[in-house]
Amino acid sequence: MERVRRYRVGEFEIAVVSDGEIRMDGGAVFGLIPRVMWEREVGVENIDAEHRVSQQLNCMVVRRGDDVVMVETGMGDKHGPRVREKIFPGDYGYLLQSMAEAGVRPEEVTAVANTHLHADHCGWNTVVRDGKVVPTFPNARYYIQAGEYDVACHPNDRTKGTYFAENFVPLDEAGQLELIEGEYDIIPGLRFLPTPGHTADHASIVLSSGGETAIYTGDLVHHRVQVERPAWISAFDIMPLVSLETKKALAERAIREQALLICVHNTFPGVGRLREEGGRRTFVPE
Repeated sequence: MERVRRYRVGEFEIAVVSDGEIRMDGGAVFGLIPRVMWEREVGVENIDAEHRVSQQLNCMVVRRGDDVVMVETGMGDKHGPRVREKIFPGDYGYLLQSMAEAGVRPEEVTAVANTHLHADHCGWNTVVRDGKVVPTFPNARYYIQAGEYDVACHPNDRTKGTYFAENFVPLDEAGQLELIEGEYDIIPGLRFLPTPGHTADHASIVLSSGGETAIYTGDLVHHRVQVERPAWISAFDIMPLVSLETKKALAERAIREQALLICVHNTFPGVGRLREEGGRRTFVPE
């Protein structure tokens, strides 16, 4: 199975690297959209007997000179059988193998950026070594929105099933955590962009170089149809009406700048551009 795909945006070299896939309830992925509508988009052959659909785990390595930035880290390999069978079923844990195929060693990574801290986006932030949970990328600073970190450390009844402290608290204990607020340049041309809705402090990653733009969407998009039709909002979004406006703004920017979109849960590699013709918007894979 293909787990590495390469792109270039100006001076940035991009490798989309896969951690595998998880399978989620289709009704949850598509929220209020009736099944008779979303199953046409997914394809009945891609829906399992428990009405679950594939959610890919497309992470991204960005390289420019000596800077190597890891964006998202998938599910990781710390989960036991109960989580894998009942909470997050799927086939995952391949990120380090994918990075090796892309020619990237964990020691080379200088920065890690998480769009948010749900379990399927930050699992490889840490690993278990000698019985202790430690950062996977020993020479990296980990960048997380301060509000997201606070919410993740104090989950409520709804969110406690997806915020796992072992994915982020050890970063602080190791002195590798950087809490930021709002727009922030991790390196010149690679910026955190607040995109609230999925969570209050969700942020996407924007790359700008040589007149070209790429946007790593995070969980604004769980399926390509959700960027084509912003009103298709996932039930996972904590603030659905905010998510609607955020997606509309992102879609307008994507069309205006002909931005390359990297979507974490789309079919691998999850990369394409949003085109508009005759008032209809279409995500065109690349």
